[in-house]
Amino acid sequence: MTRFRTALAPLAIALLGFTAVPQPAAAAQETSTCAPTVRSATPDTRLTSLFTNHGNDNNRLDDWTGADGTYSLKLPGGKELWVFSDTFLGRVNEDGSRPPVVEEGGSTVFLNNTFAVERNGRLATIHGGTEAKPKAVMPPRDENHWYWAGDATLAGGLVEVTYQEYERFGEGAWDWRWHRNVVARFAPGRLERPISVHDLPSGHGVAWASGILRDGGHTYVYGVEDLGSPKYMHIARVKGDSLLGRWEYRTADGGWSADPADSARVMDGVANEYSVSKVGSGYVLITHDTTVALNPNIVAYSACSPAGPFTAKQHVYTTPETGGNIFTYNAHAHPEIDGPGLVVSYNVNSFVNTDHYDDVSIYRPRFLDVTFQ
Repeated sequence: MTRFRTALAPLAIALLGFTAVPQPAAAAQETSTCAPTVRSATPDTRLTSLFTNHGNDNNRLDDWTGADGTYSLKLPGGKELWVFSDTFLGRVNEDGSRPPVVEEGGSTVFLNNTFAVERNGRLATIHGGTEAKPKAVMPPRDENHWYWAGDATLAGGLVEVTYQEYERFGEGAWDWRWHRNVVARFAPGRLERPISVHDLPSGHGVAWASGILRDGGHTYVYGVEDLGSPKYMHIARVKGDSLLGRWEYRTADGGWSADPADSARVMDGVANEYSVSKVGSGYVLITHDTTVALNPNIVAYSACSPAGPFTAKQHVYTTPETGGNIFTYNAHAHPEIDGPGLVVSYNVNSFVNTDHYDDVSIYRPRFLDVTFQ
């Protein structure tokens, strides 16, 4: 084992897309009559500071010091659930560094997924296992498999969190691949371990769910077919609130089919994580722009339907952290959080493993307030 554990999920996502695929000119020039125009995007200091302060607090040494993924869900009683993939737990040193992983004699723990719950402006980290031996809330079946989180929804009083399972098939650093999609159901008052885990559709190379939107009696599930470059959006939906219902898939002719083989490539240029949100009378797609490799730009598209077509590409924000070893990725919205517009998060990472230990501030989410006119 190497001295430092790598935050694998974002590195893999970013490294795969090294060929630019331009957007069709027509799609970029079309305008939507339904969705508003982006007016501004400014840092959300409350949320960014919330995670900075929580990460730096050494009152507990089995809690969050950095992570990516950054999905969210409003829980009963007004609490906010934050869903993370690769996560560091442990101490933060006075100089803003973190010790090596616990396996190497340090006090940092690395898990592939965790939760945090926000209530009254304070965060509490949730993991499985014990304080002395933390484990992922969605534990792997063996040492050659692990789960990274997707979006979440609330159904019948239970939290449904989507996960993509990955598997290792060789000894090389990149000898691993996406394997399948599942949904884990959690009780809101007992988030340390799932009540049950269920298979989701996993055929035809689509990782569900990059984003989830409940609208008009359906729950829309957005996925990605990741070919490195390009990355294609796919859309499915299920009646009601639960993802355990009967799925149907957006087809090339704009209809719906119960056959996952009919799921069409709706558009390219999306990231592995993105969002579709209702804004006014229309729908806004927020994503990192993957038409250029390692792009610092967050963009928006608009539509009159949750199933698209998504057009009128607009620039939202250029992430200032990007440069040198540092890259940003996987922007998406949090429409359930109150703000002047849409609250949007994005993740920050480094290609150099030791950076995650030298500077804890790198591997933490940033937040924006995006307003419209």
